[in-house]
Amino acid sequence: MNSLDWAVLIGYFGVMVAIGVWSHKRVDNVSDFFTAGGKMPWWLSGISHHMSGYSAVMFTGYAGIAYTYGVTSFVTWSFPIALGIAIGARLFAPRINRLRSRLHVASPLEYLKNRYNLSTQQALAWSGMLLKIVDVGAKWAAIATLLSVFTGVTLNQGILVTGAITAVYCTIGGLWADALTELGQFVIQLLAGISMFVAVVLKLDDKHIGFFDAWNQPALHGHGKPLVGPYGTVFLLAFLFIKLFEYNGGMLNQAQRYMATGSAREAERGARLSAILWLVWPVVLFFPMWMSPLLVHAQKPDGSDSYGLMTEQLIPHGLLGLVVVGFFSHTMAMCSSDANAISAVFTRDVAPVLSARARSWGQTSGLVAARVTTVVFLALSMAVATQVNSPTFKDIITVVIKWVAGLMGPIAIPMMLGLLRPFRRSGPTAALTSWAAGLLAFWLVNYPISWQISGGVPLEYQVSVPLAVSLVLYIAIGYLKPEDTPERLAIIDQVNSDGDAAAAAPVPAGAGDDVIGAPVHEA
Repeated sequence: MNSLDWAVLIGYFGVMVAIGVWSHKRVDNVSDFFTAGGKMPWWLSGISHHMSGYSAVMFTGYAGIAYTYGVTSFVTWSFPIALGIAIGARLFAPRINRLRSRLHVASPLEYLKNRYNLSTQQALAWSGMLLKIVDVGAKWAAIATLLSVFTGVTLNQGILVTGAITAVYCTIGGLWADALTELGQFVIQLLAGISMFVAVVLKLDDKHIGFFDAWNQPALHGHGKPLVGPYGTVFLLAFLFIKLFEYNGGMLNQAQRYMATGSAREAERGARLSAILWLVWPVVLFFPMWMSPLLVHAQKPDGSDSYGLMTEQLIPHGLLGLVVVGFFSHTMAMCSSDANAISAVFTRDVAPVLSARARSWGQTSGLVAARVTTVVFLALSMAVATQVNSPTFKDIITVVIKWVAGLMGPIAIPMMLGLLRPFRRSGPTAALTSWAAGLLAFWLVNYPISWQISGGVPLEYQVSVPLAVSLVLYIAIGYLKPEDTPERLAIIDQVNSDGDAAAAAPVPAGAGDDVIGAPVHEA
């Protein structure tokens, strides 16, 4: 990178901070900070939902998969995400929106206290927060890895720079700042992605390799197969099921995008837009990665540096800065949205249980607590990021695929299925048992059992077995020990009923409208 590239990068950081400062004017209370007060347009919600699902892991870990295996990177990643969101547009998006509009909550997990009980809510909240710290830590490490390729800064310096800039704008402006910066990041990503696509096509033409003839080159032998290597049919089906839960709210930040719209119908429209973007746009982003074996020789065994090396060779200065900004936009979009979601979970679900003082927070003190929590979460995730390549966490893609995909299911099953009428019999016993057994299954499959098998347990079973165990137990225990009390059925009716005539939902005894632990009414 030269001075022009640095100017582009610094200018981008400045714009992100400016958007955060401007968004500060729109944040008057906790509801504004966590759910945009239910005033976000459906199209902005859809773009924000789409952007908050990316990170620089795509340009490192998944670039390595594309470099090594080819189109399976799309078939087993963005395609199941698109399909999962399309299904969730009808199944989950409207119901999650009604959590805010009907139950007046500001955290996706806040309703669990009444849907199940306090123990269930706390178990899911704490495990979800800890998992997110690891997840976001991997994202910081990914963008820092790319930054080191282009600038030569150390991994820890890259983590500090990106984390600090993100902390400024998302702490000041809340979900509004996240969504508006994601809109700007989407435009930047569009320009950078198309620039890289065109640069690769022109380079292939210089080598007298046609657009379609490239797949016949020896270096791309087998790269056109949709399922190959460890990414087979079982992995695809498992990943589809995982992404159905994860990208419709199981990882919390996407749930906030559904909650932020004005109505259930708008939440559904936003989800559909996100699904379309996930189906179409990644093809443009992945094409250069699929062609990378024809243009560069990766230095890392997993090929995770291939995209960075190719960018340095093909993109002129100035435009190179824009492409690097595109990398940052992915990671900062996801990490800022995760920080906001976890802040909501801590201030709304965890803090009131830990502290009597937190239960008496008003809107002003609650907003301060939300901002402080956001900074603390980002700091913890940045600390974890410095350990991502340690023996404990191994490489970036291992953290993202195995830990996050494998552990997300046990957390998401009670949260997501608890919204649906067919699972109304499943109560706190089913929820807690399925959660605990899923976590235990993850540990067994990935460690003791894997150690006893030559070559270890295949990746598709590492990520799918915990979710399958949780799902089966959640359903089975619900039928064997039904706990569908009138109060719990009332909660389910609230989020499943169309129109505005639904009965008021039960409110925890003793809750007042002026404290942080109480329902958040819209202005």
